[in-house]
Amino acid sequence: MSTQTTLAKDAAARSKAPPGLDAQGTVYRILIAISLVHLFNDSIQSVIPAIFPILKDSMHLTYTQIGWIAFAINFTASIMQPVVGWFADKKPTPSILPIGMGFTFTGMLLLAFADSYMMVLISVIFVGLGSAAFHPEGSRVSHMAAGQRRGLAQSIFQVGGNAGQSLAPLLTRWIFIPFGLFGAIGFTGIAAMGIAVQLYVARWYGQMLQSGAYLRKQAAARRAPNPALRQKIAAAITILILLVFVRSWYVASIGSFYAFNLKDTFGLSTEDAQIYIFLFLAAGALGTFFGGPLADRFGKRNMIFLSMAGAAPLALLLPYANLFWTGVLLTIIGFIMLSSFSVTVVYAQMLIPGKIGTVSGLITGLAFGMGGLGALVLGNWIDVFGVSPVMQMCSFLPLIGIFTFLLPSDKLLHRWAQENGSKE
Repeated sequence: MSTQTTLAKDAAARSKAPPGLDAQGTVYRILIAISLVHLFNDSIQSVIPAIFPILKDSMHLTYTQIGWIAFAINFTASIMQPVVGWFADKKPTPSILPIGMGFTFTGMLLLAFADSYMMVLISVIFVGLGSAAFHPEGSRVSHMAAGQRRGLAQSIFQVGGNAGQSLAPLLTRWIFIPFGLFGAIGFTGIAAMGIAVQLYVARWYGQMLQSGAYLRKQAAARRAPNPALRQKIAAAITILILLVFVRSWYVASIGSFYAFNLKDTFGLSTEDAQIYIFLFLAAGALGTFFGGPLADRFGKRNMIFLSMAGAAPLALLLPYANLFWTGVLLTIIGFIMLSSFSVTVVYAQMLIPGKIGTVSGLITGLAFGMGGLGALVLGNWIDVFGVSPVMQMCSFLPLIGIFTFLLPSDKLLHRWAQENGSKE
């Protein structure tokens, strides 16, 4: 009788789950929805560095002050993302998704009426908090909806964000240059649409939790590894963080300051310089989309290595290229380097299964935070040494990707999981 009761309860729980939530299914409608919100979120967040030339000219800021703005938004997201992820691992909360976009809405509303440097800082902190709330839970939703295609699912999720980042230079060209900071008022509409989509995703997320299947799967994966294995995992995470650190610094150097280099070196206007930054970021979004499926086929560690090693020689050539080849190199570098953007998240989830929010917050949050720290340091250096010499120094960063060889292979990760009794 007890066995029949248990089976009846399991059947009832499965009946509450939305269609397509079996262990094998990939729920594309949810992946597309969360990717769309990622596009909204990151397009809003990325207009902050894109409007640096406007802020510098209109408020007469130094490069160091520009660096502090970048630091404020990125480091806020970096600190809070692992915290949100840890909390959500303990107590998954679907309402975090629309609440996070509400913070973003508030930040852009404040930015539209900002009349001082301090007000700009407060505005971007709100946007950073919104990003911090969104990314860990957005990554969890992607993991829930992935089925067996985790690389593809994470790529669909991340390509929305990278596509949003790539739009920022064009949005700056079309909105902020003609209308100034008041142009931010238009982004409150984008944030409002994001809130609406997040309510839809949160409803599905809540149904998933009610079914109990996801929580049982996570509990099974969350077994503590033996001490020797724990040390190996800690070493691998440290190396992965170093690689994320390097990639983030390089991307920050291009996204935050390369427009200034183009203006100084080639005499481009702010509007025309934004096109070259768009090429880098748009190619990066495309690389992100293809990176996940390629990693599923050829291995995640291999993809991380190729993204760094393939970009390194081109990055070294970039500071010495003419205007035409600058556009070509920026496009290729963006595609190659950001092809591992989603892969590093999935790889980290394989290293620490069962803690999707914490790991996603650590890796993606670290990317924003290290980018912000990099922008702050680079801004100080540029004030001292000038834009061109600092861009030349940054060209050596991708060479550090050689440390990828110290990461465990995908086969070794799967063996660790089997030894630890995890099915992740």
